[in-house]
Amino acid sequence: MPDARLSARHILPWGAAALGTLVLLWVLGPILTPFVMAAVLGYMLEPGVTWLVRRRLPRPLAVLLMILALVLVVVALALVVVPIVVKEGAALSGKLPLLLDRLNSHVAPRLGEWLNTEIRFDFESARSLLTEKLAESGDGIYRSVFDSLRIGTGKVMGVVGLLALVPVVLFYLLLDWNLIVSKIARLIPLPLRPRVTRLVGEVDAVLAQFLRGQIVVMLALAAFYSVGLVFTGLDVALPVGIITGLLVFVPYIGYSLGLVLAVLSGLLQFGSWGGLVGIAIVYSLGQALESFVLTPRLVGERIGLHPITVIFALMAFGQLFGFVGVLVALPVSAVLAVGVQHLLRHYFDSPLYHGGDRIVLAKPQDGAPD
Repeated sequence: MPDARLSARHILPWGAAALGTLVLLWVLGPILTPFVMAAVLGYMLEPGVTWLVRRRLPRPLAVLLMILALVLVVVALALVVVPIVVKEGAALSGKLPLLLDRLNSHVAPRLGEWLNTEIRFDFESARSLLTEKLAESGDGIYRSVFDSLRIGTGKVMGVVGLLALVPVVLFYLLLDWNLIVSKIARLIPLPLRPRVTRLVGEVDAVLAQFLRGQIVVMLALAAFYSVGLVFTGLDVALPVGIITGLLVFVPYIGYSLGLVLAVLSGLLQFGSWGGLVGIAIVYSLGQALESFVLTPRLVGERIGLHPITVIFALMAFGQLFGFVGVLVALPVSAVLAVGVQHLLRHYFDSPLYHGGDRIVLAKPQDGAPD
């Protein structure tokens, strides 16, 4: 049987190839977003496509149905979120004078005592000051705003164009999923293929557990926020709670969007600060429940990570890579954990761990020298 261990002459070309691949990915980073998104969505949707194909459905039709189901879910969420935002925003603008009166009567006096100065929230004064500053700036401010809008519009159109590629790439990726996987598998050196196949199988199982755990967390938080907001007396408790829970898989954005919707609705509905305090308590408890109980237990334990490891991974990836780092922290940590386990097994079976050649304990034969 060929030796599966890699020597220096094998490591150097493979290392150079890996380095070249990383450099290429870095150079092509700006255009990789739709392909990465399509690959992630394809991994999530492929089991559903396979299930439909086993029911004697043609694969192209199965792919179209799965993509259509995904689009319907996204559209349904948008149809729930957008009307609430538009309605609450319009109502808030109409009640802005009342809100300012409440701020001046309740918040401003306490804030003034704390800062030892007189404070008053005056929307008209702020608008007049802004208009005056704009007039003093002359054409310069308008030119800057125009340039910013032009550049910003170009970037937005570029992002929209890239996102429009996602369903197209996703369709062809799912259509030829098995062919792509088999071609990638053929690139693996024959001596290493059994080990790599076993490693990929473990990674696939871990990622599947991650997705199942994340779905449970989303449903649990949707129920928690909905029930909690109902107890605060919020009229739109159910839609806001469901939105918050279902979007928690996007770090910060899902939670922040739900909190903003709840606070806006509370400002318009409640005549006192008691309702807003209740909303703040619900969202504080929800964040603690997600960070320290649900995610470590329902996601971390499913993928073989200790709760402390989960918290550390979220903080470390967030520090290193920002928002994207928090988004991919747990699945990447799960994949790395599988790789580390294989490396540890190899290390414990290596001459380095045993102090030279592998030690084999056996009873000496009769007549053999000691």
